[in-house]
Amino acid sequence: MRLTLSIDLDAVSDDPTAEVGRILRYWAGAVGQMDLTEEAEHPLMNSTYTAEVGRIRLHRG
Repeated sequence: MRLTLSIDLDAVSDDPTAEVGRILRYWAGAVGQMDLTEEAEHPLMNSTYTAEVGRIRLHRG
């Protein structure tokens, strides 16, 4: 299995460094609750949850 996190930095407004850090912290905490044996895909949202700025994917190969 492969875990892929993709963030469109052009879609992140204001402070990209802070937004990327927030996204990484959130998903780092969520990994413990994920089933890492099944494929899954989730949107990555901006801090106001008004726009998708990327995707996190658990997939084969």
